[in-house]
Amino acid sequence: MCRFFVPLALALAAFTGGSAFAQQGNAGVASARGQAAVPSSRTVTLAEAIQLAIETSPELSAARREVEAAEGSRIQAGVLQNPTLHVEVEDQRRDTRTTTVLLSQPFELGGKRGARIDAADRAIDVARVQLEGRQADLRANATAAFFATLISQERVRLAQASLDLARNGSQAAGKRVTAGKISPVEETKAKVAEANVRLELIQAQGELQTNLQQLRAVTGGTVAITAVSGDSLAIPKPLPQEAIEERIVNAPSIRQSRLEVRRLGALADLEKAKRIPDITLNAGTKRDQEVGRNQAVVGISVPLPLFDTNRGNLLEALRRQDKADDEARALELRLRAEVGAARQRYESATSEVLALQSDILPGAQSAFDAATKGFELGKFGYLDALDAQRTLLQARAQYLRSLADTHRAITDLDRLLGGPAMANGYPVSTQ
Repeated sequence: MCRFFVPLALALAAFTGGSAFAQQGNAGVASARGQAAVPSSRTVTLAEAIQLAIETSPELSAARREVEAAEGSRIQAGVLQNPTLHVEVEDQRRDTRTTTVLLSQPFELGGKRGARIDAADRAIDVARVQLEGRQADLRANATAAFFATLISQERVRLAQASLDLARNGSQAAGKRVTAGKISPVEETKAKVAEANVRLELIQAQGELQTNLQQLRAVTGGTVAITAVSGDSLAIPKPLPQEAIEERIVNAPSIRQSRLEVRRLGALADLEKAKRIPDITLNAGTKRDQEVGRNQAVVGISVPLPLFDTNRGNLLEALRRQDKADDEARALELRLRAEVGAARQRYESATSEVLALQSDILPGAQSAFDAATKGFELGKFGYLDALDAQRTLLQARAQYLRSLADTHRAITDLDRLLGGPAMANGYPVSTQ
């Protein structure tokens, strides 16, 4: 009996072991495949985030396709019209049949081909400036997402430090309640304050994950960004007002509007050239079987502009050019107003940051330290310490909000001006 069960047990063990090994092997292959599909995780700088966004953006790819399409239109605008071959046979009888072979070549007059080429060139210029505008928008979006993530990281760090302060306060209150020096109500208030700070930490962590997701989306998702590297406490400095004025004139949106006016002007010239009729030259031979000889055939055809003088198309093209010119001037006024508003937001946010740095934060920290020490020595009530702690936390939160406002204002300037609006680049780490 044992002789029968021992081989059976060994066979079952070998079978289950082999199945387990196969499952492990399949799991290993699946794991390897999964790891190959998962993007790499790392910390990125601002320059790396912008580079990733530019390399993976489908919007930039679409803008490049538009440039290529405009170049194809330019090629087509310069080609000459094809000749036409006419073959006519009169009479079906061989002896009296007449066969005519004509080659017709149309010739454009009035500069139509040059006007088409000029309009196509202007369309290429517009497409290229649109590509620059897309790059500026993408760079601004990546920059905004980067600094939002950077500020969120700093908020998490400060929230964790604030939680440590609140926890220390709760522990100090608990010790004093145990010693019978304060009421248990004070300990309850301390725990409530600690719970509020812990909630603030949870919110900060959630905001950080949201901003990381946004940054990953802007950068194409090829890299699983887990953190960003930079100096979140540095205040960005914009370009001088004179440099901003020069940048407004050369902003992609302004250049695009002006090029659109020129393109529509070229189209108006084309419609004007169409008022001059083209001619078609005909040349060929005519074989008359009854006469028994070949005859040369030469002719010319010209349409008579009696009814259609292309007046309506010309008027439409001219009015569209005037409309584009009005829109270009309106865009420049609107851009100047938006740049001024962004600059004013930056000035206000910077003033808040400097005030918080120089007066409010040091004062709130000093008041908190004094209230905490006084509470430990029994000179102050816990309400005083709790109020000082709340003031410090509010000052820290306002400081981060003001810093975020400065970065958003600079990013808006970057988007409007079509390039970095800072004097010496963004304050980011090069590590």
